[in-house]
Amino acid sequence: MSDLADQTLYSLRGLLETGQCSAREAAADLIARIRERDGEIRAYVHLDEESVLRQAAAADAARARGEGGELLGLPVAVKDVLNVKGDPCACASRMLKGYVAPYDATAVSALRAAGAVLAGRTNMDEFAMGSSTENSAFFATRNPWNLDCVPGGSSGGSAAAVAAGEALAALGSDTGGSVRQPAAFCGCVGLKPTYGRISRYGLTAFASSLDQIGPITRDVRDAAMLLKAMAVPDPLDSTSVDVPAPDYMAALGERLDGLRLGLPREFFSDGLDPEVNRCVLTAIELCRKLGASVVDVSLPMAPHAIATYHIIACAEASSNLARFDGVRYGFRAGGANDPVELCCRTRAAGFGPEVKRRIILGAYVLSSGYYDAYYVRALKVRTLIRRDFDRAFASCDALLSPVTPTAAYRLGEKIQDPLQMYLGDLYTIPANLAGICALAVPCGMTGTALPVGMQIMGPAFREEIPLRVGHAYQQATDWHLRRAPRHGKAGQAAP
Repeated sequence: MSDLADQTLYSLRGLLETGQCSAREAAADLIARIRERDGEIRAYVHLDEESVLRQAAAADAARARGEGGELLGLPVAVKDVLNVKGDPCACASRMLKGYVAPYDATAVSALRAAGAVLAGRTNMDEFAMGSSTENSAFFATRNPWNLDCVPGGSSGGSAAAVAAGEALAALGSDTGGSVRQPAAFCGCVGLKPTYGRISRYGLTAFASSLDQIGPITRDVRDAAMLLKAMAVPDPLDSTSVDVPAPDYMAALGERLDGLRLGLPREFFSDGLDPEVNRCVLTAIELCRKLGASVVDVSLPMAPHAIATYHIIACAEASSNLARFDGVRYGFRAGGANDPVELCCRTRAAGFGPEVKRRIILGAYVLSSGYYDAYYVRALKVRTLIRRDFDRAFASCDALLSPVTPTAAYRLGEKIQDPLQMYLGDLYTIPANLAGICALAVPCGMTGTALPVGMQIMGPAFREEIPLRVGHAYQQATDWHLRRAPRHGKAGQAAP
């Protein structure tokens, strides 16, 4: 059977269970697709083909013995920020180039336990700091829908791989939108679970109170499958919350009748691209026709979310990245005469411009005389943002909004203007600050054939609600079925 790389996880599982193909055949087809396309997309930073085929063969053997979990033989790519034992984990940084992970992240071990095949490492913005994957120390990834455009970030490699047919699904991490924004730019589904739903153990830390692991997939059903496998409490992560996970797959079969969907008026204001606005409003009207009621709500503190986020995230980043000092592991600069000079030389050469920018800002807001004025004040505003969401969810079951103010922009367009790039996370950051769950689903295309995404936000630990809404929407539309062109020519369907 050809084109196994174009299947969803759910459909490939059906083929494997009925013996229509083997896991090894699926893995070989995927590897062939990566060889064919990744020269232009550049989604992967590492792929051990022999390991992928070996894992797939082991999955076939387990199936023959009547063993294996719900993801048996299904390939999943992994963002270069998650530890996979025996694989490099560079976080797309010179600082960790050559570092090999000695253990599995808990989310990775959960996928292994369910039988998944771990299929390569995807490119990202360095240490997950960026929104375009242009901040990778190795190379920029391109958007499969138009090779002149960015795939988003920081999980741009994961989203581009899924959109290009180089992965059936991939893991990303989301600190301020880094799963949802690239999913929207690449026409994929991206899920940011509730903070604490998936263990962060083995995820290289950027901002520890905001980071969350999430899947990027071709449809909502696949996102539910991966969430189910990874949503387990973990004693190795003190922020992992022992809240029983519902049956996400069962929730997908429920209609939208009786659901109340809120539209935050602050998310439909000036700065929103007219084409994005049109696509999202059309999607919202369809949700209404599917049985949901739509109400206006307000999140009055949302305009302060970007400033709040960058104070908190940069403060935590400056603390987390202090461990990279050239002494214990990672890159070490030469020519130093003492430990202080060694640390300075190493960090100057090992970190890229965006990482340095955020470390400097974080150190500043934590410094004496500025801690109360900036960091403590930002924590107070974060509390107010969380309370806004609590009030909104008292009157509705989920919130609908755009994922991003615009569709994907051109490579190089914003890399020299960090503030403009930061504004692209205007609609995704609030969910991270509040610790709630949020889902991005494709909901249309611009006139230049670039994907547009709709965001569905749900209360903490109620991922089944956004998944239910997203699945119902996808059952009534075909945006998630559209595939990027094979050679980056916008407006042409893949053969």
